[in-house]
Amino acid sequence: MGLRSMKLRTAMLAAMIMCVPAGAYAQDAAAGEKSFNKCRACHQVGETAKNTVGPIMNGLFGRKSGTVEGYNYSEANKNAALMWDEAVFADYIKDPKGKIPGTKMVFAGIKNEQEIKDLTAFLKQFGKDGKKAN
Repeated sequence: MGLRSMKLRTAMLAAMIMCVPAGAYAQDAAAGEKSFNKCRACHQVGETAKNTVGPIMNGLFGRKSGTVEGYNYSEANKNAALMWDEAVFADYIKDPKGKIPGTKMVFAGIKNEQEIKDLTAFLKQFGKDGKKAN
């Protein structure tokens, strides 16, 4: 391949990359699992998950806030009446105390949009029973 051909291919690739909208990047559950390491100090997920400092994250999406059996929520969280979906979770995880003032959750938040999407993809894998959906 000649130098001119390589330059042309490089220019074409760069142009294609620049045309991909920022929101077009796919969710990556593997990257989300790494991001969940920030949450593991307080939360568990999976078939053997238990409530610890925070409630289990199994079956999060589609669940009403403050309703995991056996977890002692703050009044603020119980009364928030949020239905967890991707948009609500994304808003919450950026600033938990801002979204639910009075929550017991002490976490600075995740601000990076792609990281939030990846974390969402990871959590969405787990049903209420903690089993990964195929």
